[in-house]
Formats: sequence, structure tokens, C-alpha cells
Amino acid sequence: MDRIVKVGIIGCGGIANGKHMPSLHAIPNVEIVAFCDLIEERAQKAAAKFGTPDAKVYTDYKELLKDESIEVVHVLTPNREHADITVDSLYAGKHVMCEKPMAKTAADAQRMVDAAKATGKKLTIGYQHRQKPQSRYAKAYIDTDALGEIYYANCLATRRRGTPNWGVFLDEEAQGGGPIIDIATHSLDLTLYLMNNYEPSVVLGKTHKKLEHPEAGNIWGDNGVSTTPLEEAACAMIIMKNGATIMLETSWALNTAEPIAEGSCVLCGSRAGLQIKNDKLLINKVELGRQVQTEVNTAAGGVAFYDGAAETPALTEAINWIKCIVEDTDPVVLPEQALVVSQILEAIYTSSKTGKPVYFE
Repeated sequence: MDRIVKVGIIGCGGIANGKHMPSLHAIPNVEIVAFCDLIEERAQKAAAKFGTPDAKVYTDYKELLKDESIEVVHVLTPNREHADITVDSLYAGKHVMCEKPMAKTAADAQRMVDAAKATGKKLTIGYQHRQKPQSRYAKAYIDTDALGEIYYANCLATRRRGTPNWGVFLDEEAQGGGPIIDIATHSLDLTLYLMNNYEPSVVLGKTHKKLEHPEAGNIWGDNGVSTTPLEEAACAMIIMKNGATIMLETSWALNTAEPIAEGSCVLCGSRAGLQIKNDKLLINKVELGRQVQTEVNTAAGGVAFYDGAAETPALTEAINWIKCIVEDTDPVVLPEQALVVSQILEAIYTSSKTGKPVYFE
């Protein structure tokens, strides 16, 4: 990757500062040349820390898109803005990395897919859990057909008391939902990716808001947790067209003794199974008539005074994304795949509201 790729950032909040900008800044052939945020001071701080010496600052993303030197745009705004900004960016001739979830609604996600097809520009979504070493090993293992037919799965993202209460996380109009759209989206994406199955048939889901004191014990305090209308927890059953069944469990706040981090899943196949829970990868199967469970060591260390490479899933995601731009290959996360994730998540909300299953054609 020897040519320079110039990037513009739209949205300079938490996910930009915590994930995207540090990762892009660490890639030698990337220059972040423009920063846009409704709060100009945030864009200025980001430019000073991560930008080129002549980086420009904007409060209107449409002005940023006029810069023809910018090849790639990262859309890192609240969910409700994802679709409009992404579509405008694609038609402005930019490749787009949009933070998860793809959009607030499935219809908006479809607009994004249609725009990518119409413009011929690359579009990907920030599902970095695919880039964990556990996930990469699991994918390679599954691709050998070691699991056989994968017909049952659990996708899990359950917090005990971890409701985010800053920014617009508790704003239903801005975000579109609670833990379903915030953290379960990661686990569902990883599950579908490992199964290589993107054809849902029916979804039955239920959201819950039952805790008497949801703010009690919340790791970030109250600040709206006790009054938000968003769901605290949810569960769903997803049946795929080939008969495979996926159970989904998620929560921001739930009286559970075993919280499970986003990006966790259990896959059961006709030959063997595996699970990624809290970044631990286990493979289970029968050998020589005995049940065998193996924990896969995905650490890079093992040598005195050396803990291995410091590459994170976020950095790996950014490297692979820029590489696909330079080499003109497909991104790791295809927009059509992310669209299916959005369709299923929306179906869970719809099913919960109507009390009926949602069927796909």
C-alpha cells in the first residue's frame, strides 16, 4: 500500500476518537485531511491531534464532500444521519466506511446499498468484531467444513448494568433503539458471517423494559437511564430459509449473573461446534468416542519479554479497509450483508410491537 489515501471524517465524537481516527492515523499511507462536526471545537481538536498540518475543519459535511482530493469518507454520526450522509458521500465520488449499525431503519440501509451500486463506490460498515483473532480463526476453521452443516446458533450481547448515557445513546429518535441496535448488531453480524447465511425466513422477537431501578448499579450512573423509553433487554428467534435457527439475547441492563460481551456467539454444526464468548474461543467435538473441548490460543505472545503484535480489531479493520481501496478489492464487510443485519434487527422491534412474527419473502 504505497500510495497515499486521503480521508475525511464526518462526526468527531466518541467512536471517532476511540476507534476510527487513532486507527487511520497509525496507517503510514493514510492522511486525514478533513474533519467535520456540528460542534466546531470537536472537529478542531480532532484535526490538531490526528490531521495533517493543513487539515481543514467543517461544520457542514456537504462542504467537505466538495474536496476532490478526498478519496474516502468515514461516517461516524448518530444512526439517523448514517443513510443521508453516506448516500451523499457516495454520489460525491467517495468510498465510505460507515460506523455500525448501517442505518436507523432497513429502508435507509437499502438506500445505502442502492447508492453504492449506482455509483460503483465501495461501502462498508464498522463491524470490527469480524477482525478479532478469535473470529478470524473461527472463520478459517469453519471454511474447512470442520463444523459440517451449521443449523443452530446463539448470538449474545448481554450487559448486567451497562446502559450508555452520554451523547444521543438514550435518544430514540436519533438512534432508533437500545441494545438491539447498539450491541446485538455486532453479535448478529458475526454470527451470520461465520454461518455464511444471509437468508432469513421468519423473526419472532420481544423487547423488555421491566427493571424497577435501572439506574441502580449502572457503571456510568443515571443521567437519563431511569427515564429512557428504550428497551433494557430483548430476545428473538430467527429461522433461516434453510431451517437453521438463531437465538438472540441482548441487554444493556439485566439481572443476569453472567454478562457476555458483544461479538459473542455459539455455533452448532452436524460435525462439531464452537463458541466465542468474551473473546475466548472454544471448539467442541467428539473424538475417539469422547467429548472433547479445545480452547484455541489466539494470543501472539509466548516468548519472554514479548507480548506479540499490538494490532487491535479496530486497527485491523482500518488496514483491511484501506487495502481494499488501494488494491480495488471487496471490503471485508459487504453492504449487502450489513443490510440483512439491519432487516433482522428491525424485524425484532416490529415483532415485539405487534406481537406477531415477521416473515421475509
